[in-house]
Amino acid sequence: MTRHTDTHSVVMGYLLWIFGFMGAHRFYFGKPITGTIWFFTLGLLFIGWIIDLLLIPGMNRQADDRFIGGPKSYNISWILLTFLGVLGIHRFYLGKWLTGLLWLLTGGLFLLGYLYDYWTLNEQIDEVNEDLGAPLAHTGHG
Repeated sequence: MTRHTDTHSVVMGYLLWIFGFMGAHRFYFGKPITGTIWFFTLGLLFIGWIIDLLLIPGMNRQADDRFIGGPKSYNISWILLTFLGVLGIHRFYLGKWLTGLLWLLTGGLFLLGYLYDYWTLNEQIDEVNEDLGAPLAHTGHG
């Protein structure tokens, strides 16, 4: 049996949507493939970006059902990645001190690690929350 957790936020989704023509909100809601497509096509030439304005509540529900709630906040992690990611601040927040330091010294591993974190941050937070003893509250990742 799975239960719904409130891991993501519609408000945060809309804030990231402002930068959504670059895919930020799609990465946040756990959709890295379409996030990457939005990044390289400017939100499918802004048409997909405008349509997403209506889709965000549904993406939020899917993310809440998919990811594990716990002591580490998805919202704080995504704010730190989005605005301070090249400094590794989000990694320090998650307790990943060695890679946080590496990000700090190399600009997010020369920006490639920064992109990697856009693809995997939700799963990294899941892992940390699981390790910190959060109850399983997701339907799985596959």
